[in-house]
Amino acid sequence: MNSIRKVSWVAGGLLIACLTTSILLLQSIDGLRSESTLEEVLYIPSGKVLKRMSLGYEGLLADVYWTRAVQYFGDRHRSGAKDYALLGPLLEITTSLDPHLLVAYDYGSTFLSPPPPNGAGQPERAIKLTEYGIQHNPNEWKLYYQLGFINYMDLQNYAAAAQAFAEGSKIPNAHPFLKVLAAQMAEHAGERQTAFMMWSAAYQTATESSIKANAAAHIRALQVDEDVSTLERMVAVYQQKIGHLPISFGELQTAGLLRAMPIDPLGHPYKLMADGRIEVADPDDLPFITKGVPPGYSPADVPKFLPTD
Repeated sequence: MNSIRKVSWVAGGLLIACLTTSILLLQSIDGLRSESTLEEVLYIPSGKVLKRMSLGYEGLLADVYWTRAVQYFGDRHRSGAKDYALLGPLLEITTSLDPHLLVAYDYGSTFLSPPPPNGAGQPERAIKLTEYGIQHNPNEWKLYYQLGFINYMDLQNYAAAAQAFAEGSKIPNAHPFLKVLAAQMAEHAGERQTAFMMWSAAYQTATESSIKANAAAHIRALQVDEDVSTLERMVAVYQQKIGHLPISFGELQTAGLLRAMPIDPLGHPYKLMADGRIEVADPDDLPFITKGVPPGYSPADVPKFLPTD
């Protein structure tokens, strides 16, 4: 009886120590200033250590660390931070505690890989995280999609992307678009069309609100880039036919080049400038656009694509 009681006391003490360590860590993360760096956090235990100390509560700890990872990135992103040093460690701890928490890998491919200010700029680390996910969830086709996504979007490694999409297409019940993406990677063609397909897939399959919002913002940006390119071609055709630049979209309509007044994906009218360029009403409302911005435009410090709730 005494030995059983002694074991219970030791186990209880270990659990309390583990939870105390986690609480202290999470409090330190919550208190980080927007410009803080990883070096300001005294100690981050590894997922393996936490798992051994959790005494069967690793699922609970994984949920806690996952919540903190989302809060950490969301808070810093909204404050215009340029550094996300803790995002990788937080996601790695989360997935070490629960290797089957698929949304954490999705978050990693969406926000750990892209360059600042819209991500941590660590594509190689995001790849390792995703490969860890595949190792523990070999029948989840979306992990192969995410691996191909990182290789294509952030590393422009078409061969690796094609291989990931092809491998994922072999998984039972895999989405058919994986075979299409694998073929397009091999051709290196239709960049905007391919990107639109990939972001559409990310939007349709996302379960976490910030991942979905990020995908939607990229889809809008691709649409704007396509619209602006099309409208500027119309302006060039008008100038060639009539001999001068149009002063309004109405002149393009009269010439039979345009059917209706063009609006951006947010419902705001595009602007026709005196030199024939096309601009959006407010580029800060459309992050990720590469066309339709004024000369010398610099994006606002605080990105707008993440949900504020």
